[in-house]
Amino acid sequence: MEDRCLVVGLGNPGPRYAGNRHNVGFMVVDRLADGAGLPLSRTRFSGRYAAGNLEGKPAALLEPDTFMNLSGKSVSAARSFFNVEVGNILVIHDELDLPFGTIRLKVGGGHAGHNGLRSIVAQLGTADFVRLRVGIGRPQHGAVSDFVLADFSREEREWLPDLLDRGVDAVRLALRDGPRMAMNVINVAR
Repeated sequence: MEDRCLVVGLGNPGPRYAGNRHNVGFMVVDRLADGAGLPLSRTRFSGRYAAGNLEGKPAALLEPDTFMNLSGKSVSAARSFFNVEVGNILVIHDELDLPFGTIRLKVGGGHAGHNGLRSIVAQLGTADFVRLRVGIGRPQHGAVSDFVLADFSREEREWLPDLLDRGVDAVRLALRDGPRMAMNVINVAR
């Protein structure tokens, strides 16, 4: 990714949702921010953000304080403020269509029913941003909404630190080498 980048973690605000599967985007950004010494201590764009350098590039990290289905307003405002090209926006989100623990990088595409992505596409007027899809799997029974708004299972929580570390590594690789090169590494790793 060239020029300034905007890395966005998707989730729902507040302690009630903190451990939910739907908040894995926030979890990856929190871990990235901690490791980079960039605390998300500023508030603007209906979100919490930090700005600094990642992988030698100017970057902003953002966690919208809106609920998932309104994330696009926050992303659009941050994009305008930081003057970021759409192709330099990387959105980290939970992905039902990937098994738990799987990470995939993708450029463009549809929203696949994800309300956060739907909102971002609507606000930006394009889907040509980069996505880091973090697999949470599908529920074996019950409603999808109940599943994504539930905390990770005990077994999943044991693997969660590794998953978040791999998410951070994937973001750093995409920033350093560009998303297309990073996909060659991330999307074939098991």
